[in-house]
Amino acid sequence: MHTGGIHSQCKVCQKSFRRKSYLTEHMRIHTGENHSPCKVCQKSFRRKSYLTEHMRIHTGEKPYQCSECQKRFSFKATLYQHALTHSVEKPYQCAECQKSFCRKSKLTEHMRFHSGEKPYQCAECQKCFSEKRGLTLHTKTHTGEKPYQCSECQKRFCNKRSLSRHALTHSVEKPYQCSECQKCYSDQSSLTRHIRTHIGEKSFQCSECQKCFSNQSSLTYHIRTHTGYNKPFQCSECQKCFSYKSKLTEHTRIHTGENPYQCSECPKHFKFKSLLTAHLRFHTGDKPYQCSECPKHFNRKSLLTAHLRFHTGEKPYQCSECHKCFSEKISLTQHIRIHTGEKPYQCSECLKDFRLKSLLTAHVRFHTGEKPYQCSECQKCFSIKKGLTRHIRIHTGENRYQCSECQKCFSEKRFLTVHIKTHTGEQPYQCSECQKCFINKSSFTKHIRIHTGEKPYQCSECPKDFRLKSLLTAHVRFHTGEKPYQCSECHTCFSEKISLTQHIRIHTGEKPYQCSECQKCFSDKIRLTQHIRIHTGGKPYQCSECHKCFRVKSNITQHIRTHTGEKPYQCSECQKCFSEKISLTQHIRIHTGEKPYQCSECQKCFSERGTLARHIRIHTGEKPYQCSQCQKCFSQKSNLTEHVRIHTGE
Repeated sequence: MHTGGIHSQCKVCQKSFRRKSYLTEHMRIHTGENHSPCKVCQKSFRRKSYLTEHMRIHTGEKPYQCSECQKRFSFKATLYQHALTHSVEKPYQCAECQKSFCRKSKLTEHMRFHSGEKPYQCAECQKCFSEKRGLTLHTKTHTGEKPYQCSECQKRFCNKRSLSRHALTHSVEKPYQCSECQKCYSDQSSLTRHIRTHIGEKSFQCSECQKCFSNQSSLTYHIRTHTGYNKPFQCSECQKCFSYKSKLTEHTRIHTGENPYQCSECPKHFKFKSLLTAHLRFHTGDKPYQCSECPKHFNRKSLLTAHLRFHTGEKPYQCSECHKCFSEKISLTQHIRIHTGEKPYQCSECLKDFRLKSLLTAHVRFHTGEKPYQCSECQKCFSIKKGLTRHIRIHTGENRYQCSECQKCFSEKRFLTVHIKTHTGEQPYQCSECQKCFINKSSFTKHIRIHTGEKPYQCSECPKDFRLKSLLTAHVRFHTGEKPYQCSECHTCFSEKISLTQHIRIHTGEKPYQCSECQKCFSDKIRLTQHIRIHTGGKPYQCSECHKCFRVKSNITQHIRTHTGEKPYQCSECQKCFSEKISLTQHIRIHTGEKPYQCSECQKCFSERGTLARHIRIHTGEKPYQCSQCQKCFSQKSNLTEHVRIHTGE
């Protein structure tokens, strides 16, 4: 009988070999000696045959071909394993779940899934794996080895599968198609997972609660709910924990600032691939997600989901502080900052803080002057997209928001919300100083500044400050001389829209504001407010010098100038100065000869409105001024004043 005599024994581990050459190769395991280095990546090998096989990774050579499907492979062992997929024979069956395998090694690996055995341990971090290849791949995370390089972008990968998946990002090819819904995928594994959604297969079962899952990753995540360790991946910067390693990787980019995904159309970069995919649809115009209720389309699935809640009225996200509900999680997150006062976004120019990133972006444009949104109709530009959207409705005349009570329509939802409160009488915002109530928060905020004296809007031309942005805008036009609002009747121009509105009522004769005491009507609200003080006796404006009180703010402003001697209004013709603007306006008419006020009865013209009013009383016979002593009436106040002196003897 031939014994195959043993001639050589290893002195380290006592393993025996039939040939001395085998012992020589074996000894390199103990010594770590590698005689065959790769010229491309400098990796060394104990055998020349191993180097030959390794070089095929770099050259892409695949000399072994399957006789059934002509698929090619780099290694003979891989071809052998592939050939078994054509054979229906699977002689090795799992005793636990009856799943069959074509190789005994695959059954052995599968059994570890049931037993939980993980015999392969990493020497660096002691993490354990059920398969040797899992340990091999993991080890490369410590060594940093990435032998597989993409020929398109030179990015390197630690395993061939990752390289194959990455290569598909350069190609638009999706060769794997679902026979049920014709959806296409770039790799077989994605198609396999998708098919399970049609057949309802859930082959992965939890041993604790018997719940089933369609894929291994979902089961792995679920098992963590039993172990109480459902967020094993922790950020080393901020200690935040995550359920998935991919989520930790994405989160880490917030700290590093890395934006690895670049748009091929524009130079914009993104932290996440999903954001790049959504962004590309802006260039292509693709909106693949359609609402089943209305014909509206969306470029992101999340936007469709949020939109559907508009139809259903669903608001699943509730604030724990005030119990207000929201249809989107991001809206709740932003709302919570109202309670916490958190303002995480800071302007690098003026250090102002903001609750929302969008508010910071819009604010930064105030510094840069950037206005990227342009109207295609009139070429007017806006710093925020919402401003353009509102403006476009001026051209289209669109009023999409209708009041269910009076059918009045509005171009913006916020206007409708405020309007509805006029029906309900709701005034939820109350001033703690004077108990005055307001319909909306913006009016309340503006009112508070009356008490605090805050004037956050400053003119860049002069040191004057303003409570409201609209007042600053109107004031700036005083410096520029701009008067963009023109009357269509007489072509008079105004710097403010409200001034034009009030002026138009001169032509129409409209006086929509009526006094509830005497039924007298006025063309603007402020005149009604001032008139009501005649009945109430209210004089809220007091001079700090002589304590004299006034009904109207403009009167105290003019009065203060009697103390200071200030006369800020100067005539450009004769340089005469006046303490009131109206006095200057009337004076200028001496130079121009203008008499804009005409009597409708006799066509006589006057330079002042008050003079016209007194003249009209000649025609009407009206005598509104009565003596309190003898009840005699007069058409002019000056005549009454002279008459009173008869009684007083003055």
